[in-house]
Amino acid sequence: MSDQELRDVAKKRLKKQAEFKRYLWTWLGVSVLCSAIWLITSPTEYFWPIWVIFGMGIGALFSGIEAYGKAPTVITDSDIDAEVEKLKGKK
Repeated sequence: MSDQELRDVAKKRLKKQAEFKRYLWTWLGVSVLCSAIWLITSPTEYFWPIWVIFGMGIGALFSGIEAYGKAPTVITDSDIDAEVEKLKGKK
């Protein structure tokens, strides 16, 4: 893999990490807002904001795995050429 390809992968990974951090702040803000609405309107009733917190948490989990998980698989030109040769042989 060339240096340019590595730089492109690193750039995409850093972008995903920055988006994940923004998402965490958004998740925190929405969670606090929903909890505040619940507290003001019906503090003795069922705690419905848990569904918002849980739903966004699932998104945060997958976003975090994508941003910080295993290094992404990079498809190189040689991989594409090899696959084309395989397909040509199947005809």
